[in-house]
Amino acid sequence: MIRTFQLRVSLKEESQEGILSTKAAKYLGVAEKDITVKVLRKSIDARKPSIYFNYKLEVYLREKPSEKPDYSFDYKDVSKAKEIHIIGFGPAGMWAALRCLELGFKPIVLERGKNVQERRRDIKAINQDHIVGEDSNYCYGEGGAGTYSDGKLYTRSIKRGDVRRIFESLVHHGATDQILIDAHPHIGTNKLPKIVENIRETILKFGGEIHFNTRVVDFTIQNNAIKAIQLQNGQEMPVTKVILATGHSARDIYYLLHKKEIALEAKSFAMGVRVEHPQHIIDSIQYHCSGERNELLPAASYSLVEQVKNRGVYSFCMCPGGFIVPAATSPGEVVVNGMSPSKRNNLFANSGIVVEINANEDLKKYEAHGVLKGLAFQKDLERLAFTAGGRTQTAPAQRLTDFVEGKLSNDLNPCSYQPGLKSVPLHSLLPKFIGSRLRGGFAAFGEKMKGYYTAEANVIGVESRTSSPVNIPRKENLEHPEISGLFPCGEGGGYAGGIVSAAMDGERCAEAACV
Repeated sequence: MIRTFQLRVSLKEESQEGILSTKAAKYLGVAEKDITVKVLRKSIDARKPSIYFNYKLEVYLREKPSEKPDYSFDYKDVSKAKEIHIIGFGPAGMWAALRCLELGFKPIVLERGKNVQERRRDIKAINQDHIVGEDSNYCYGEGGAGTYSDGKLYTRSIKRGDVRRIFESLVHHGATDQILIDAHPHIGTNKLPKIVENIRETILKFGGEIHFNTRVVDFTIQNNAIKAIQLQNGQEMPVTKVILATGHSARDIYYLLHKKEIALEAKSFAMGVRVEHPQHIIDSIQYHCSGERNELLPAASYSLVEQVKNRGVYSFCMCPGGFIVPAATSPGEVVVNGMSPSKRNNLFANSGIVVEINANEDLKKYEAHGVLKGLAFQKDLERLAFTAGGRTQTAPAQRLTDFVEGKLSNDLNPCSYQPGLKSVPLHSLLPKFIGSRLRGGFAAFGEKMKGYYTAEANVIGVESRTSSPVNIPRKENLEHPEISGLFPCGEGGGYAGGIVSAAMDGERCAEAACV
């Protein structure tokens, strides 16, 4: 017999070995020796000073659970199969390629950046030497932005595909099975590169192709169908089906499509700053504690949202125990993002705090740029941050309280951002419709989380790449409405917002293309 139910375990009980079996047996009124407990879901309830762990359990009475995973992946030898070309090898491109293997089609992946190991040198160059490689950085290269910027797997996009299937695929390629249990699963930037390598090896083993350092610079369109791809090295590749999975930072692709008069749409998005607190402050707020948090508790996170002047101001990509990283993709711009290692054991907690931008109402000054007005606005703000920071990857920053009160900071707090910070009046540099809302949002967040509004936190600019400001339209069959054979995909198309949703969209596009 199998029973499924939920149990609450106190923080004190959590430290006791075998507590789940003991409580489950008592709940069912049976002997502990007669049951086997399988954890399906685990979360923390820290809303009150008495902290509990919530477990969803599957309990087997006088039988053993199956050791087989919920999903099996039937990858086929596709070395001589029909080809599907995939541009980009981030989550959308990777899972599109894996799904092609299952469906019996040969994925040919074209990635502008380097493989995951070679990317390390270019990331080091950004952090230490302030040199931004245009094809290899925190955003471009094998695994995309997620590889070196955190690896959070939480998503609300359950209607877009099978979340569990993506998690099982990650476990199949080396991720810990803890991601199948945690309410907010996370892999970590220190572990993701090996998983990405394993996915690459699967694709190559079954006959797929992956071409690194291969930037697509043009498309050949005939009779409203995509016929060929031109590469930067001058090579032309004939194609019939193309999955466009280039990510939301590949601006050159948007410019190329626009130049060729292929339909695009301006899309609302969000921009702002990244705020960083000492982790112990967030722990003390969320866990109602003073001093160090209990060793059984992970670094605390938060999720905040406030309506300010008819626009949402909210936390984005919150990274407990993490780092702030330089996410620029071209020289002459400063962009910040956040990441966490698997243990989330750094001394700082950081999060994007961003403001909703309505493409139709908030960008009147950029109307001359048409559907690309959001891109133009992004670029202007990133260039402003670059200039304000001293024309390197040093980022402009301000103490949180000074930002809200409109004062230049005499000095700044210690920070995890390797290229360094420069004290700048961010409150006056940001456009008023963003800066004023951020100031209102921070003040409100300080009321919601007592201790959040503090001079011990830094505000760092700019957080500008939350999502694409451009949507590449597609029909119900996921094909572009004007260009047959072209399948816009993932974050770059405007159809995803993170690793898991991008992976699910990659699978859907592969299924649509492989017909």
